[in-house]
Amino acid sequence: MSDLLFGLDTFGDVPEDDSGKTVSHAAAIRQVVEEAVLADELGVDVIALGEHHRPEYSVSTPETVLAGIATRTSRIRLASGVTVLSSDDPVRVFQRFATVDALSNGRAEVILGRGSFTESFPLFGYDLRDYDVLFEEKIELFAKLLDEKPVSWSGTVRAPLENADVFPKTDSGRLDTWVGVGGSPQSVVRTAHYGFPLMLAIIGGSPERFAPYLDLYRRAAEQFGTTAYPVGMHSPGFIADTDEEAKEIFWPHYRVMRDRIGKLRGWPPIRRAEFDAEVANGSLYIGSPETVARRMADAIRSLGVGRFDLIYTAGAQPVSARMRAVELYGSRVIPLVRDMLAG
Repeated sequence: MSDLLFGLDTFGDVPEDDSGKTVSHAAAIRQVVEEAVLADELGVDVIALGEHHRPEYSVSTPETVLAGIATRTSRIRLASGVTVLSSDDPVRVFQRFATVDALSNGRAEVILGRGSFTESFPLFGYDLRDYDVLFEEKIELFAKLLDEKPVSWSGTVRAPLENADVFPKTDSGRLDTWVGVGGSPQSVVRTAHYGFPLMLAIIGGSPERFAPYLDLYRRAAEQFGTTAYPVGMHSPGFIADTDEEAKEIFWPHYRVMRDRIGKLRGWPPIRRAEFDAEVANGSLYIGSPETVARRMADAIRSLGVGRFDLIYTAGAQPVSARMRAVELYGSRVIPLVRDMLAG
């Protein structure tokens, strides 16, 4: 599977320095750039930055950070993961990512999504009651913009366009665009309808339970007459030199992050036994390079995906541990997975 792609994802979680002090948002952004530069040097295929507007995350404008990364890297692809299209303007999203594409000599890609958090809606003046129509209309407009021709469009969520030409154009003539989906069949069908590649967010439970979504995507694409691209998946994880070290670095910060989200969604506090079970059999890829590679290879083989992105930050893991995780992913995990799948 030489065409299999491997990526790293982060929301720019604000880390601790090695003395245990939380760094500033500015330092956290610069740290993401350093991790991307290292990933580029080690041959990782993609770096994807997610959008959040919360104090524990530093990246609110992925494309701005990706533009900085573009000037310091040469080969790694530069993606969002995801861009919350519902609370943004499709024209501006296209323009910003076309600019990143120019700065990186064609390495930009945007992953569109509705967002698992909703803080961007009131922040930018959108009503959550319009959650569905916002994404439906805006992805329709974005799909038209990708043709890089004058666009005429009208809807209910923004002013209409009449023969509007949008700049800059990309050198390739089309900006690479995916749709990130967390488990909604309707979203899978919509992705196939527009002929976009599908990125599945598999963040809990057995990855095999998502197999029906891959099948749905392919069947829907056939019915719509669009292309069913190789599906991607992204899942959280962390790598250290040993299994125990990886879990002990990851767990305390993950627990804080998970319980913070849980309060918003009415979940009970996570127990260590639940965490250990998810590491053993679910969708947390945590451990030594050998352990993580084996579990990744199993997931890739069982689902038949064409890309695996590891969300390598989940809380305030220390800077040095994050850099080591990136190093081990690029230098050890990816070659091991390729060997396992080839064998």
